[in-house]
Amino acid sequence: MQRPWVLLRSVTRHPFIFKRMIRSADEGARPGDVVHVYDKSGLLFGQALYNPRSQIALRMLTYGEARADEAFWRSAIARAVELRRRLNLDAVTDAYRVIHAEGDGLSGLIAERYADWLVFEFFSRGMYEQRERLARELAAALGAPASLDRPGRAGSSWRVVFRADSGVEMAEDFRVGEPRAVEVAGGELKPLTGGDGDPRGGSSVIIREHGVRYRVDMAGGHKTGFFCDQRDNRLKLSRLCRDASVLDLCCYTAAFGLCAKVLGGAREVTSVDLDEAALAVAKENVNLNSARVNLVHSDAFIYLRQLIANGKKFDVVVCDPPKLARSREELDDALRKYYDLNGLSMQVVAPGGILLTCSCSGLVDRPTFRETVERAARPAKRSIQWLDWSGPGADHPVMPNCPESAYLKAAWVRVL
Repeated sequence: MQRPWVLLRSVTRHPFIFKRMIRSADEGARPGDVVHVYDKSGLLFGQALYNPRSQIALRMLTYGEARADEAFWRSAIARAVELRRRLNLDAVTDAYRVIHAEGDGLSGLIAERYADWLVFEFFSRGMYEQRERLARELAAALGAPASLDRPGRAGSSWRVVFRADSGVEMAEDFRVGEPRAVEVAGGELKPLTGGDGDPRGGSSVIIREHGVRYRVDMAGGHKTGFFCDQRDNRLKLSRLCRDASVLDLCCYTAAFGLCAKVLGGAREVTSVDLDEAALAVAKENVNLNSARVNLVHSDAFIYLRQLIANGKKFDVVVCDPPKLARSREELDDALRKYYDLNGLSMQVVAPGGILLTCSCSGLVDRPTFRETVERAARPAKRSIQWLDWSGPGADHPVMPNCPESAYLKAAWVRVL
């Protein structure tokens, strides 16, 4: 069957093509369709997922004569899985990103593995409509699941959670609703319920990373339930924490704090977050690792001002807030928050101590983030030394035509 078509006003090699760049479209093209894309001269440019109701009207899948057919989906997923195998991630963790959206040539899709669960987060209506195919192909490419928590016991099938942020659902005009769990068995998807009939299938699991254990709530937690992108940074931080006092701000489920304590041998760790549900999981994580971590329910800004008033200092401070800029309209406000948060954080770092400050806002590039941190040091009356910059692990690859996929910036700073 002939695919519907879209004709462009102008072309770009970026995988996003915005609505304003489209000259005309086939009347038969429906939201979520795979369409032929033609340049302004009428030459075939490639194939893409189409959604006229989104500002990102086209998400490119292929270029030139290459077709987005069954073989395309199978090949793209197999290529993503092959990279993770090459990285030998299973040697250190059973939680990692298996598909990184544009970085793996699958715009609008993130998939992560947690033990014998796969969590799909959708940013595109077209990708959501491919969900069953994606789940089957990824399960087949990975083979039978195996968890480091259960050595030698490979599960017979993958359990899967589909989810999407409500803001994405509104922008893309599709509805996942409450995350629901399914099982992929024999190439078929079957509903999976918990013992109490919960349609989420009791989608919580214990994973292991560098020997530290964490509970992951894949249906109720933020994003996909855990931040695999900070795996390498957590390990790196732990090497700076021997006998240190550590403050972990915006801690979520206390992963940085636990690494500092369990792997790094920190003397004392305080982990702070405003989300009570996240802190409840953090408490469970502390108990899972028989660790001692002081968990504080507070807004980071308020808590920092209290520490400053009391003259409290820490040898190591981690500042890892959630995404502050979700759109360009929010960018100025986000930069003000980064400025304030870093200025306050520097004031509680002991002289010669370490500040690890992070931004996961893709709209905030590294030069802008660096300039914001440098400006924040002045009113804090502290001098700083730049030690290093890092980002997510190699399971978050970046394609040259989509540099914003390198969204995570981690700045390692010595505060004098």
